[in-house]
Amino acid sequence: MRILVLYAHPVETSFNAALHTMIVERLKAKGHEVDDCDLYAEDFDPRLTRAERMAYHDVPDNIEPVRSYVERLRKAEGLVLCFPVWNYGYPAILKGFFDRVFLPGVSFRLIEGKVKPTLDNIRKVVAVTSYGGSRLRAFLVGDPPRKLIHRLLRASVKRGASVSYLANYSMNLSTPQSRDRFMAKVAHKMDTF
Repeated sequence: MRILVLYAHPVETSFNAALHTMIVERLKAKGHEVDDCDLYAEDFDPRLTRAERMAYHDVPDNIEPVRSYVERLRKAEGLVLCFPVWNYGYPAILKGFFDRVFLPGVSFRLIEGKVKPTLDNIRKVVAVTSYGGSRLRAFLVGDPPRKLIHRLLRASVKRGASVSYLANYSMNLSTPQSRDRFMAKVAHKMDTF
C-alpha cells in the first residue's frame, strides 16, 4: 500500500520524532511504499496567501501553489498523521497543510452547494499524537483534534475507510514506561496497517 506519512514537529529529539521514525521504519518493514512528508524538514509554508484564497474555488488552478503536495496526497492509499497537540489543536504547520492542500477539487467538490468528498484513494487513516494534559482535560474542551480526525477527515476519504486515533495523554507526567507502552501500541498498529 502507498502510505503518506504527514509529520509535524520541529524538534528532532522529541517523543513525536521517535514515534515518526518508528512509524516509517515499521511501515517500510511490512513492505509498504512510504512517502515520508516531514513538514518542517520540507519547510512547508502553512500560510494561505491572499491570492490562494481568492483562487480557492478556481478548480483546477487552485492547486498550482501546492501541486506537489496535492499529487502526493492523490497517490496515497493510506494516510498516517504524526503530530503533537498544542493548545488543543494541530500545530500551525499541519493546520496550514489542511488549509492549503485539502482544496476544492482535491479533498472535496461542491455540487449545488453540497460538499462531496473526493479522496476515495485513501482507504485507511491513522493519527498518532501526544497531549501534554490529561484525557479528561482534552475531553472538557471537546478534544478538537480527535473530532477533526474522526469526523472531518473521515468524511473526506473513501466511504467506510478505517480511521484510528492513537493518543498519548499526560505527556507532562509521562515516564519511560508509559512512553514505551504507547510506542508498542503504535508499533502494533503500523505492523497491522
